[in-house]
Amino acid sequence: MQDQAKQQGWAKPLATAVLVMADGTVIEGVGFGAPGKAVGEVCFNTAMTGYQEVLTDPSYAGQIVTFTFPHIGNVGANDEDIETVDFERVHGARGLIVQAPVTGPSNFRAQLGLDAWLKARGIIGLAGIDTRALTVLIREKGMPNAVIAYDPDGKFDLDALKAEAAGWPGIDGMDLVPGVTAQKDYGWTETTWKLGSGYGVQDGTRLKVVALDFGVKRNILRLLAEAGCDVKVVPATASAEDILALKPDGIFLSNGPGDPAETGKYAVPTIRKILEAKIPTFGICLGHQMMALAVGAKTMKMSQGHHGANHPVKDFTTDKVEIVSMNHGFAVDPDSLPDNAVETHKSLFDGSNCGIALTDRPAFSVQHHPEASPGPQDSHYLFARFVEMMEKRKALA
Repeated sequence: MQDQAKQQGWAKPLATAVLVMADGTVIEGVGFGAPGKAVGEVCFNTAMTGYQEVLTDPSYAGQIVTFTFPHIGNVGANDEDIETVDFERVHGARGLIVQAPVTGPSNFRAQLGLDAWLKARGIIGLAGIDTRALTVLIREKGMPNAVIAYDPDGKFDLDALKAEAAGWPGIDGMDLVPGVTAQKDYGWTETTWKLGSGYGVQDGTRLKVVALDFGVKRNILRLLAEAGCDVKVVPATASAEDILALKPDGIFLSNGPGDPAETGKYAVPTIRKILEAKIPTFGICLGHQMMALAVGAKTMKMSQGHHGANHPVKDFTTDKVEIVSMNHGFAVDPDSLPDNAVETHKSLFDGSNCGIALTDRPAFSVQHHPEASPGPQDSHYLFARFVEMMEKRKALA
């Protein structure tokens, strides 16, 4: 009878992938991508486009991403929509969770189906679960530590997986930047993508920018290059003396993963010296948190974090609301900001801090990702603001 049920499609399909949470909860589904297992923090992302950019964003290191949008994989994957600079060494998300089975690609830019691309990247996929229910769980209880595992034969040692999930210390207190930062200095000349011609090449520069790399995304560097900046990327451990010796017109503090307080143990002293030099400084995401820590503020772990491309943020400097891309599990405590740091942006979802500016030196930062690729592009003006700040200082020199 069971064989007949299988033949007629009545039987429940074999569970070839599981999500095992630290509290012992087990969610079964169908695996795809790379077989294996990975431990991480489970978050949810509400973006409707850009899944490849999300999965290759170094800021997602240590995380398993649940996509709330059901049609993930329908446009396939290609070599252009990758945000990791060092594609062979640096990885973004450790796994992904989707509701619907991944279909074949239907897009003129696709080079591979998502399943094949994930296999090549070593990323584990889990499909066929109620992602909305998982999202509600995260909203109510916070982002859980868990193991995602895929075995084509459906054989799992659940007790061992439960122990691994429960034993993982979590991102709170973890410095993940060493695994994603540059190994050595390098320059950047690629500009933004245009339909029909792809990415461009910089044809001239007027400002020298040093980017401190905590896990920088390609599109940030492209927008800096597009704005006429001669960009030099340096590792997160670069000293202030080495950075200042490059005689930059401006310094950029990049996005990145992990607990900012841990990364700040070696990065904050460097940033303090940079700020003391009064060189124009612009920070994004982890770079925003690093700047806040450098002036004496504190950061805190968020329950569910912000992950998506549809977050409303109020810019108090323009009195406008912009829709932004976000990816962070920590936030700056606005009550801890010193007198020389004013809040410039705030989330309209939960009121959390999304930006600061210093009143006694040319420096500002935002929590969101204004370079967002594929979008939204509401916050691109921040790169022009940074350029204007550098040009103003250069004119007075």
